[in-house]
Amino acid sequence: METKHPTRFNHLKKWESTLAACIRCGYCFEHCPLFKYTGWESDAPRAKIITAFGLLSGELEPSEAAADKLFNCFYCKRCEAACSSGVTLTDIFTDARKDLVEMGYAGPGTTAVTDLTCAQCLLCVTACPHEARFHGENGIETDLVKCQSCGTCVSICPANAVNILHTFGTGKEDLTRASARFLDTHASAKAIVFACNWSYYPDLQASRLPESETHDKDYDIYVNMCAGRLEPETLMAPFLNHAWGVLVACCPEDDCQHKNGGKRSKQQVKRIQSILENLDIDPERIQVVEIPDGDKTLFQAEIDTFIDHLNALGPIK
Repeated sequence: METKHPTRFNHLKKWESTLAACIRCGYCFEHCPLFKYTGWESDAPRAKIITAFGLLSGELEPSEAAADKLFNCFYCKRCEAACSSGVTLTDIFTDARKDLVEMGYAGPGTTAVTDLTCAQCLLCVTACPHEARFHGENGIETDLVKCQSCGTCVSICPANAVNILHTFGTGKEDLTRASARFLDTHASAKAIVFACNWSYYPDLQASRLPESETHDKDYDIYVNMCAGRLEPETLMAPFLNHAWGVLVACCPEDDCQHKNGGKRSKQQVKRIQSILENLDIDPERIQVVEIPDGDKTLFQAEIDTFIDHLNALGPIK
């Protein structure tokens, strides 16, 4: 492949043969949380690979639209697990970002941004597992190439000054609304399950059963990018909507992609357990379980055990 602008994509150029090796099969997009949320293939990994190919070959000109797609990624790497050609897609996206930033195209996509209410306490800088937060000329800034959109900075900021603008259903408000709707519209609804994207492998996410076949579900699962990102308000909200219980699935502490995510989630669950206990509600109505990467069988077993426990307790009175 002859590139028309070889000097403009110095980082992406090393993936020239890999981009050509992608067979465009589409296995990757069925597992992408962005595609699951929007339904647009332009948000899926295959489209990003095609965009990167076009930029490198010169068939596409660098633009805000191209940067917007390449900066929208949660780095969950489910696309890589599904890729039949073994393409390390997120490494390609990262190098494409490097080139685009050097050209003046800088997202932000799903990367974290800081507003003017920031107190510059540096908590987000020290907590960022990817060393993507730093104190710059404009206060606390984000390295848009290093940021992997885990949301640790969002949950830890005491001033609520950090946001991920494009949440694709994974933000606090998104999860709260979705869980409230489920509890309000399903007669048998008992529990909300918050699952770390790394510990939950959802098979073909684009597949959907008809609503008529799911109206008696006991629980619903909401995938977050990191269990450590779940805030107390998000965990408490289902109880305010008459849930019987809440289950949080996190990665084992020594195997967290975003470092200490499991530890933070356990701390948050303990806080809610203390609140429930003060209200004379069984604190075991909210629990956290560790699920190794992709162990779907164990995850389902933990859910079944939790539902059995809730059935024994009955609704909150």
